[in-house]
This record gives sequence, structure tokens and C-alpha cells, in this order.
Amino acid sequence: MASMRDIRHRRSSIQSTQQITKAMKLVSTVKLQRARADAEKTKTYFDCMYETVGNILKRVGAISHKYLKAGESPNKAVIVITSNRGLAGGYNSNIVKLVTREEAFHKEELKIYAIGGKGRDALERAGYEITEDLSDISENPSYEDAMALSARLLDSFAAGEIGEIYLAYTSFKNTVSHDPVLLKLLPVEYQETEEKEDMGRALMNFEPEDETALDMIIPKYITSLIYGGLKEAIASENGARMQAMDNATENAEEMIGDLSLAYNRARQSSITQELTEIIAGAEAIS
Repeated sequence: MASMRDIRHRRSSIQSTQQITKAMKLVSTVKLQRARADAEKTKTYFDCMYETVGNILKRVGAISHKYLKAGESPNKAVIVITSNRGLAGGYNSNIVKLVTREEAFHKEELKIYAIGGKGRDALERAGYEITEDLSDISENPSYEDAMALSARLLDSFAAGEIGEIYLAYTSFKNTVSHDPVLLKLLPVEYQETEEKEDMGRALMNFEPEDETALDMIIPKYITSLIYGGLKEAIASENGARMQAMDNATENAEEMIGDLSLAYNRARQSSITQELTEIIAGAEAIS
């Protein structure tokens, strides 16, 4: 049985840790509110762009376009969005598992564009090629960052260096629900509807030729998906960290309670033993 001194020391250590987890939870809560507001603002544009491209593809039908078919290269570019910091539960590991366990992916064919140091380090240890390290933009991404990355990827796609482009990020549902998602960016995929009358009822009409319209809108579409993924990932990260710190705080509270009970029992046992020794000594003298 641990001594009273050991129990007291351990309880004090856990109390200090609990203060840290409480502070981290509060910080994550504040960051989550801001990140969630940003994600909700971008989601409107994200959804509109997604729907617009879908309706254009329905309108033009099955045409041959460079962005609608896979490139000749077997290489696949994967944008992996994680965080630079830990203590966020399974937030980072879930994205890494999503990439490493995908059956369509072969390690030697993947080019990883890592946004976030945790995912970069984990994939590098697993033997994946890190084509670009973009960890510096993970905490405060801008639309310009997403646009620059999109342009580089599209250039590589056009040059035949990569045949497909994917985005691995964590979708933000609500404060406690965050789902890892693997989204195919290129080639853009769509399903033809069986209802022919829907083909003529797109959300918009456009003046340029079909290919010209797709050349103009798909780069913006790719940029919006990347930017939306970055914003949702930040909200998910802070939500996951807040939840993890809340669980850690509750676990610490439970451990402190158990240690306090053990300390009181040890103290009571010590007092009982002292009283027994005093009584025994008094009886021996008398």
C-alpha cells in the first residue's frame, strides 16, 4: 500500500495537470467559436460552388475534357490536412489512417501535400513521400494559400505528373462530431440523372463554350474545396481538442477523488495504529 506521502504527492501532481487541461479546454472553446463561425461563412460559398459545377456538368453532358478524366500518370496527389499540435484525441491519427488504409492508394504512387506537422511526421515515418510541407498555413489559412496550392496541383495535373488529386480532411458536423473525409478533387466526377428533363434545368445558363466554361470554373471549384476543407479542419481540430481536454479533466477529477479516499483511509489507519500503540503502552505501564 502506498504511503500517505506518496498519495499526497500524486494527488498534487494530478491536480496540477487538471489545471492545465481546464485552461486548454477554455482556450479551445474560444478558438472553436471563432473557427466555427469562419467555417459556416465559407460553407455557403463551398456548397454553392459544388452545386454550380454539378449543374454545369449536367448541362454539358458527357464531354471529353481534361478535368473530367484521369491523367495518364499513375501518381496520385493527396492533400492531407492535420494539425501542428497534439492533445486532440484521434483527430490527427484518424486522417493518417484514412490515407494509409485506403485500398486504392499504393505508397509508391502517392505524392503527399502535408498541411499540418502531425500528419506529415506520421506519414513520413510510414515511408510516404512528402512532396510539399505546408504546415505553416495550417493554423491560419487564407484563400490565397488555397489558390496557390490549387494552381500548383493543376499545373502538375496538366503536365502529366499526377493523374488524380484527393483531399483528406476532417469535416465539421458539430462540436462533438467530426468525420474524416477523403474527397476526390480531380478528375471531377458526376452521375448522369435518368430524368432527361432535368438536363435543361441547370441553375444557370452560360455564354462560353462548354470547355471554356469548365476551364474557368473548375480551378475555382478546386480552390473552394481546398479552402473549405482547411476551414472545417480548424473547427474540427479545436472541437476535438476541447472534447479531449474535457474528458481529461473529468478523468483527473475521478482520480483525485479516488486518491483522496485512499489518503483518508491511510490516515485513519495511521491514527488507529497510533491509538492502539498508546493504549497498549498504557496498559503495560499499569
